[in-house]
Amino acid sequence: MDFTETEIERYARHILLPEVGGTGQRRLLEARVLVVGAGGLGAPLLMYLAAAGVGTLGVVDHDTVDLSNLQRQVIHDTGGLGRPKVDSAAERIRALNPDVRVSAFAERLTPANALDLVSSFDVVADGTDNFATRFLLNDACFLAGRTLVSAALLRFDGQLSTFKAHLGAPHPCYRCLYPEPPPRGLIPSCSEAGVLGALAGTIGCLQATEVLKEILGIGTGLSGRLLMVDALDVAFRTVRLPRDPDCPLCGTRPRYRDLSHHETGARP
Repeated sequence: MDFTETEIERYARHILLPEVGGTGQRRLLEARVLVVGAGGLGAPLLMYLAAAGVGTLGVVDHDTVDLSNLQRQVIHDTGGLGRPKVDSAAERIRALNPDVRVSAFAERLTPANALDLVSSFDVVADGTDNFATRFLLNDACFLAGRTLVSAALLRFDGQLSTFKAHLGAPHPCYRCLYPEPPPRGLIPSCSEAGVLGALAGTIGCLQATEVLKEILGIGTGLSGRLLMVDALDVAFRTVRLPRDPDCPLCGTRPRYRDLSHHETGARP
C-alpha cells in the first residue's frame, strides 16, 4: 500500500486515526461517489468528500448558478453566476484536491438515465430538493444495489438517513418512510418557504460523514434510523425507521421493480 509523499502529508490526519489508517485511506482513494444536486447540500458534501480524498466524484445537476444560490451553496461564487453548476463545482473540487477525478453530468436525472448513472458508482448521495427526484433516486439505488445517503432541508429543519434495502432485512428504503410522493404543492420547496443557509452546511457535513463511514465500513450508520435536526432549538433527535413489509418497493409484494412509473424530467 504505497502513498506518495504528497498523499501522506495531505491525508496525515486520516491515516493517524486507527479506524481509518492507510487501509481506509486507500479505500477512499479508490471509491466512487455520485452526488445528485450541486446545491445547498451538495456544496459542503462535495467539498468534504474531495478533501477526504474520495477518488472519483460524480456530480449531477442541470441548473446554472444564480445569485440566490450563494446564501448557502458555498461551492459556487459570484464569479460563477450563469455557469453550469456542475462546471462551477468541478472547478472548486479540482482547486481543493487536484487528485480527485470529477465526472460532471449537466443533465436532469430521469428514468432513462438514473440506473446507468447510479450503477457506475459505489455510493450515492441525494442532495436534491424535490420529492420526484428523491423517489426516483431511491428506486434506482435499490434496483442497482447501491447504498443511498439521503438528506433534506426546509426552513430551520433537516433530516438525514442511509438507505440500503438491497441488502435485505432489516434495512429500509426511502419508501418505508414515505410510500408515495406527497401531492404536488402540499409541501413547499426551499425556494417557496426559505431555508437557513448555515443549516445546509450542517446537514451537508453530516451527510459527508455518513458517506465516508459507509466507504470505510466503520461506526454505526444511519440505516434503520432517521436523524432530525431542529436548528432553532439546537435539537438533534434520532428515531427508529423500520423496514415496512408492505413497502411498494422493498416489501414482500412489491409494485415497483422498474422505473417506468416515474415522471420524466425529475430535477435535482
